[in-house]
Amino acid sequence: MENQKIFTPYQIFMIAVLSFIQFTVVLDFMVLSPLGAILMPTLQINPHQFGMVVSAYAFSAGASGLLAAGFADKFDRKKFLLFFYIGFLVGTALCALATNYTFLLAARIFTGIFGGVIGSVSLAVISDIFKPEVRGRVMGFVQMSFAASQVLGLPIGLLLANMYDWHAPFWMIVGVGLVVGVVIFTKMQPLTSHLALQKDGNPFIHLFHTVSKPHYLRAFMGTVLLATGGFMLMPFGSAFSTNNLGISLQQLPLLYGATGIASLVFGPFIGKLSDKIGKYKMFVIGSVVSSVLVGIFCNLGTTPLLVVMAINIFMFAGISSRMISSSALMTSVPVPSDRGAFMSVNSSIQQISGGIASLVAGLIVVKAPSGKLERYDILGYTVIGSMLVAIYLLKWVDTYVKNRTT
Repeated sequence: MENQKIFTPYQIFMIAVLSFIQFTVVLDFMVLSPLGAILMPTLQINPHQFGMVVSAYAFSAGASGLLAAGFADKFDRKKFLLFFYIGFLVGTALCALATNYTFLLAARIFTGIFGGVIGSVSLAVISDIFKPEVRGRVMGFVQMSFAASQVLGLPIGLLLANMYDWHAPFWMIVGVGLVVGVVIFTKMQPLTSHLALQKDGNPFIHLFHTVSKPHYLRAFMGTVLLATGGFMLMPFGSAFSTNNLGISLQQLPLLYGATGIASLVFGPFIGKLSDKIGKYKMFVIGSVVSSVLVGIFCNLGTTPLLVVMAINIFMFAGISSRMISSSALMTSVPVPSDRGAFMSVNSSIQQISGGIASLVAGLIVVKAPSGKLERYDILGYTVIGSMLVAIYLLKWVDTYVKNRTT
């Protein structure tokens, strides 16, 4: 009942649509992590090459986001979103058709070119439709896509991979995405109010004006470290769990499923709490919790499944708190005429930073002859350091938003 008082029926519909969009995009990225334990031996690739597969998506997504940023405020958001979502589904289908490392690497680059823009367009849509005081709630629901991808997508994807082969999860994503695309085309209303606010005729001039504003630059600096934790830990999470913690491939769906179910419960609560106590306070709490749990997780040896589940659940609760609160905070930074460009540049910086983080992770982690991953503790300390610095950088953003709105 509370949601019905806060949101209109169409707003509730849009929350659902954006959540399903994020579900498919997030699952496309996240499914690589648990498939790593299958992909590396199947394609005969090492951790560094696998890191390249992950980071290739991030780098191409970052580059395309920068190129698209100048155009993001020049078109109806619905048409802009549909164009890139269709391209993302084509790229995912190419991943499903990949037969070797080179093909898969090229497919990930293609997918990133389109997939990397979708998140920024979604944030621009949220900024257009929802008021700042409820965006924490909205992000809480939309970010549930991460949890849903674990509860539904990852276990089903892993089961399909175990039953058939590693291509099957990508076909699953394409199937779900086609349904979502049809719903966007037939039901989503055009979003064009930002077009009347445009002053820069040339898209590249618009991009230049966006990236040259000092307060935007400070926000971009804060974004640099936001994706580091996920991009460093996720690519090797399944391999570390199976080779170091003693979790079997058959137990991985249980591990990811339990973590996802807990995240589904935490997501709306975190979003509501961030609106109540403040986005930045929620970000600090999430960063502290994440840092402690990452330090514990990355130093584990052979560990019972239930213990790993418990650590994972609270670690992802902390990470979700960081993501939901920081995303909601960032939506309040740009003025309406710059939303599309700002979100695209911000998303690009996040993707490129994540790509670098994934490459660095591939250089830090070493696979021993026994199959165990070594120096994972060093990886954990690196992630913790980035989270602590991000607390300081996001304080700038919070101060600017408060000063502008008071």
